[in-house]
Amino acid sequence: MKKLTVVASVAIAAAVLSSCGNSTPKANLKTDVDSMSYAIGMAQSQGLKEYLMYRMGIDSTYADEFIKGLNVGANAGDDKKKAAYYAGIQIGQQISTQMIKGLNHEAFGDDSTQTVSLKNFMAGFVSGYTGEKGLMTMEQANNVGQVKLNEIKARSMEKIYGPNKKKGEKFLADNAKKPGVKTLESGVQYKVIKEGNGEMPADTSMVEVHYEGRTLEGKVFDSSYKRKTPLKLRANQTIKGWTDALVHMPVGSTWEVYIPQELAYGARESGDIKPFSALIFKIELISVDK
Repeated sequence: MKKLTVVASVAIAAAVLSSCGNSTPKANLKTDVDSMSYAIGMAQSQGLKEYLMYRMGIDSTYADEFIKGLNVGANAGDDKKKAAYYAGIQIGQQISTQMIKGLNHEAFGDDSTQTVSLKNFMAGFVSGYTGEKGLMTMEQANNVGQVKLNEIKARSMEKIYGPNKKKGEKFLADNAKKPGVKTLESGVQYKVIKEGNGEMPADTSMVEVHYEGRTLEGKVFDSSYKRKTPLKLRANQTIKGWTDALVHMPVGSTWEVYIPQELAYGARESGDIKPFSALIFKIELISVDK
């Protein structure tokens, strides 16, 4: 304890943080408790500046305002009324800086001319919290929110990536006329590279496959062959186009499969796969486990 007192007393002259404005408390290290309090307070602030800047988006220019709020909050003690108010401010800022921004990007991509309705978002948020005057049940809100988000996102993505849809439709129309290409009822097309004679999976079967996926331009975006490890999955736990192909393939078969965008990733972007992209896969069905 003596050592801490000595070290702390040396720092007394430097403890007045006048550069931070009138809201900054002045240190006065008369006792060991004073020194301990100051030292631990300083230690606990390690990394705070970076956290505020990079995680909360707080501009260091406004350090005075942060310190004022910090002091008010710290001096509130266990006042439940004030605690609730401060929690509301904190969550409200998270809504503004994180939720709304994230939702805008999810719904509208990089189109900064469109935004969700903050007024209606807050009305729903408050209603969900209080349980009063709700226009929907929580279950309805979850379902409606996801459906509407998908619809809005699809419309937004189509403005940008609509040509991909037309390109895929033309490709599939032309491809269907080529020798050896067959079309399933769903619209998935395939060409047999190697004919197998084993059993065919059900959509709930576990299957082991090797595969390679590429875009219409020929760019390979995924390959189990490159990883030298077959993929094991349930036939219905993948994109719909894959499921439809797998349940028609005998074990031992290798097919080249052509999947319409609506049976692939649709309006979603996935790595190198742009929205509304028709895809081509080489699929080798190694085994099936019912």
